Amino acid sequence: MPEKTEISHQIFVTTSEIEALPSAVDWRKYGIVTPIKDEGQYGASWAFSITGALEGQHAKIYKKLVSLSEQNLIDCFSSCGNYGCNGGWMSNGYRNVTVQALDTEESYPYTGVKGPCRFNPNTIGVTWTGYTDIISGSELALQAAIAEIGPISIELDASHSSFQFYSSGVYNEPNCSSTKLNFAGLIVGYGTQRQDDYYIFKNCWSTSWGIHGYMLMSRNKKNQCGVATRASYPFVI
Repeated sequence: MPEKTEISHQIFVTTSEIEALPSAVDWRKYGIVTPIKDEGQYGASWAFSITGALEGQHAKIYKKLVSLSEQNLIDCFSSCGNYGCNGGWMSNGYRNVTVQALDTEESYPYTGVKGPCRFNPNTIGVTWTGYTDIISGSELALQAAIAEIGPISIELDASHSSFQFYSSGVYNEPNCSSTKLNFAGLIVGYGTQRQDDYYIFKNCWSTSWGIHGYMLMSRNKKNQCGVATRASYPFVI
């Protein structure tokens, strides 16, 4: 069984100018984003965000897309800062599992109920050594990270009914907070629609929500909903 090791933490620094970045990116086209999942009634968006980022980095490195176990994350936390089913954040998620490894979704399926840790070293789907934070509040840094790195985990304010009932178009909620973050997800790309810049946000509420499970979130609108406040990605090995 792999041993738990000291986890590394860095800050993403880009030397790219905005003009040098692609005008649009969609990592779904490159086969490194798994199908939309469904957390059900369980407040585990943070776990789905983490697995999404790990899946993307693993697929970029090994050229194979493997669905990873959110249930493994939920069940195998040590008691130091995450709250299982009551929410939790990416930095704690990368640090506080029993070891820096996750089983596959196939071997450790999602139940929507926190249970005992059943991590099996024989069915590991991914391992990692650390994580990188994007400069807080910088949408340029977030855009560069999406273009250069791949899918990025984010936290955001999803408390408004406009988010819950989103169905199409570029989401614009001026009343969103950039600091009171209560949800997590995955940014898998960005682009522009009718002069409205957007991020492609992957949710975990099944394909019946949004645009087949996705949302086009406003981009370059003063960090609306805190999309760039706490963004990160893992170091997969």
